Amino acid sequence: MTTEAFVLTKYGNAEGAFQLKTIDLPSLKSNEVLIDSEGFGLNYADVMARRNMYKEAPNLPAVLGYEVVGKIIQIGSACDIALMGKRVLAFTRFGGYAKQVISNANAVLEIGNLELQIALALCTQGVTAYYMSSYISQIRPMEKVLIHAAAGGVGSLLIQMAKNNGAIVIAKVGTSEKVDAVLSMGADFAINYKTENYHERLLSILDGACLDISFNAVAGSTVKKDLASLGPGGRLFLFGGAEMLTGKFGLFSKLNFVRKMMMLLPIGLMMRSKSIIGVNMLKIADVKPEIIAICLNEVHLLYLNGKLIPSLGKQFNQESMQEAHAFLESGISQGKVAVIWD
Repeated sequence: MTTEAFVLTKYGNAEGAFQLKTIDLPSLKSNEVLIDSEGFGLNYADVMARRNMYKEAPNLPAVLGYEVVGKIIQIGSACDIALMGKRVLAFTRFGGYAKQVISNANAVLEIGNLELQIALALCTQGVTAYYMSSYISQIRPMEKVLIHAAAGGVGSLLIQMAKNNGAIVIAKVGTSEKVDAVLSMGADFAINYKTENYHERLLSILDGACLDISFNAVAGSTVKKDLASLGPGGRLFLFGGAEMLTGKFGLFSKLNFVRKMMMLLPIGLMMRSKSIIGVNMLKIADVKPEIIAICLNEVHLLYLNGKLIPSLGKQFNQESMQEAHAFLESGISQGKVAVIWD
């Protein structure tokens, strides 16, 4: 069985990194389905993988991608026959940048005629946001919540989930346009870190109070600042390392990134009653896939009940795949970025 896919053939800039090639697909396992894809979503982890900064990614040549929307055209022997022909949103553990994609039958959600880009926004990014904000640790009313990269796919959903729970939301972004965007989503305060010192501005907003939660996809130098701002019972969620991409000196930059994250002793966190929670949804999916299914269904219900409105970013066709990757990496994108097959 063969299909066409965007194959990552070299690390570095988006231009020239991917080639559209014919690839072989393995035979379906009993619990798997084959999906004829309409399109796929991009996530920042894809950029990290292209930059050779994501160790979970497969070795070159590799087909990246965590999520697709399409129609099920073949099922494994143990799958429910009712799945045949259904239009679904599906998780993929890489391999999503292909025209035909294999997914576990437990990792698909029937979506009917739901708009492709909305569905994709609810997948990896929606599940990540829900897992952090509602599954592993509930946001409580009046808790003070800082969200880094708040105009992005995960951040924009976190704003809404936090506000649904009655939190006070501080959104950190990098442009004046994004300031307007996050305020329109419901954020109580917005910080443009490109024009002001975000930590000083954060302390001013807190006005002597402590931060309860930080959702941090940046890491690096921001970890120490966020941890210092947390009060007893505070939680720091680390789910990305975007600051690593700003380094220009290879291994030295990576080591400096790690140095900025500090060496923390567990007893220090215990004595201050603070938590650091690392989040890698691939690991969760590998060990406890039922959690992914629970979170995906809950996010879908939030959308159906009008409590979650995904922020839709730019949509690209397959001829603009490399442009789409560069756009996501640029830092100017907002919401979900998707690529559509012709």
